[in-house]
Amino acid sequence: MMDDSLQRIEYDLVVIGGGTAGPMAAVTAKLRNPALKVLLLEKADVHRSGAICMGMDGLNNAVIPGHATPEQYVREITVANDGIVEQSSLLAYAERSSGMIRQLDGWGVQFQKTGSGDYDVRKVHHLGEYVLPMPQGHNVKKILYRQLKRARVEIENRYQATRLLKDADGRIAGVFAVSTRTEQTLLIKTGAVILATGAAGRLGLPASGYLFGTYENPTNSGDGHAMAYHAGAELANLECFQINPLIKDYNGPACAYVTSPLGGYTANAHGQRFIRCDYWSGQMMLEFHHELEGGNGPVFLKLDHLAEDTIAEIERVLHTNERPSRGRFHERRGTDYREQMVEMHISEIGFCSGHSASGIWIDRHGRTTVPGLYAAGDAASVPHNYMLGAFVYGAICGESAIDDLAAGRAGTPDEDEIAAEFERANQALRVADGIPPGQMEYKIRRLVNDYLQPPKITRKMQIGLERFEEIREELPGLSAADPHERLRALEVHSILDCAEMAARASLYRQESRWGLYHLRVDHPQRDDDNWFAHSMLYKDAQGRMVSRKRPVEPYVIPIEERERDAYRRLRVEVGAAH
Repeated sequence: MMDDSLQRIEYDLVVIGGGTAGPMAAVTAKLRNPALKVLLLEKADVHRSGAICMGMDGLNNAVIPGHATPEQYVREITVANDGIVEQSSLLAYAERSSGMIRQLDGWGVQFQKTGSGDYDVRKVHHLGEYVLPMPQGHNVKKILYRQLKRARVEIENRYQATRLLKDADGRIAGVFAVSTRTEQTLLIKTGAVILATGAAGRLGLPASGYLFGTYENPTNSGDGHAMAYHAGAELANLECFQINPLIKDYNGPACAYVTSPLGGYTANAHGQRFIRCDYWSGQMMLEFHHELEGGNGPVFLKLDHLAEDTIAEIERVLHTNERPSRGRFHERRGTDYREQMVEMHISEIGFCSGHSASGIWIDRHGRTTVPGLYAAGDAASVPHNYMLGAFVYGAICGESAIDDLAAGRAGTPDEDEIAAEFERANQALRVADGIPPGQMEYKIRRLVNDYLQPPKITRKMQIGLERFEEIREELPGLSAADPHERLRALEVHSILDCAEMAARASLYRQESRWGLYHLRVDHPQRDDDNWFAHSMLYKDAQGRMVSRKRPVEPYVIPIEERERDAYRRLRVEVGAAH
């Protein structure tokens, strides 16, 4: 039963997530129409939240005139993602890439430049040149925060959004949220919502066993994916898991991606290069997996052949931006880039469009399939999006939401739905001596590893679904001693939803595609005749989790036959010249 802890407020636009895409969306919307009330809702603190909380060491997908064209980039990502893309969405990003870089540059974000003042773009991708280093990228969040304050965006830190509410016409009409510090709950009436909640990073369990020892920022627990699903939005290609190369025993990338332009590369235990490029793709990770399992592992990042000046530059970039604990980790382990290779491993699975292609379905305007709901960044479906894509689509969503609001406002959220969400969100606070959230989360994520980690096997995924259903029956037994544990309990709900989505989406696509990301032992071949389509997951009228195919729209940028399998030719025969 609802009580005085429910506070009702109203905003024109609510942006959920204060990492990368969210601040850009909020600033863009507020500048487009300063008269509208815009709220940025963040469950941590906008000063240091999201995947770039400690900064970033480079742009992975900078489409800059003189170095690349939008058409080249669209071809690159189409090929890297096995053809399953909406090229119009990729093109919308690519056409705005250089403008966004200039905007960020003007705000004070520092990109590496040549002596002539040109952007110092490097090559890592198989076909094109798109990597722009950011040696001073540690200040990105501070710069974003200044822009939020200048635009007069209102901010609510330490509030976790739990559900999106709709009006009688099926349009977004509200957001339910809970405080992570007090028992306060919020019902925010609004005409539009932008989801910028990041990747579902707490899905698989890291090899370390630590719940928060994830590759992704561990606050990103799939809340946005779950909220979109329960609001009726479609999610795309969730079987295309994110799996990344990591430093062994460290929750961060070894960064062959960063070091490759400087001469570093991924090598096997014999120091031999076995892939032609270090751009992260499913096929690259499959070759990594083959090397680990084929007797030539472990796999390493090889830098010990480089000159001292080069290694010093690598250390400056890798040990001061994004994950500054990396240098301390190497120091305690006794690893010196000059003398040893760095052992690598494979990360836990997750949903992330930034590094793969799974997310909440959006069109080139950032619109989901629910009126009034938009998504950007790692939570949305534009593949290989990275940080710059989050900025670009944050801006696109901010523009689209404000333009759509001008055409009409939403109605009123349903009071019965509000009451039901109040009860669900606060249930764990009322359970004494129940199941601690951390224990249930560990169980879910261990089962994800046991039954969903590629290579995928049909019967194992079916068993995984059975186990997830058993856990769902135990959700009412979750217990929270305080509002912070209520946050953790509600994250468990989202993690379980994402685990079920991962299993059902993987079972639906009966082929192998995207290299290691969706490698099905029972269906080992790519089947373009039957599965050259997006797989769309959604909640049907009976409340069931179901899937359907969505045709790939005709390409706007033709792909030459010789380019189509470029990423399937990454293998370097052992013993070949480096």
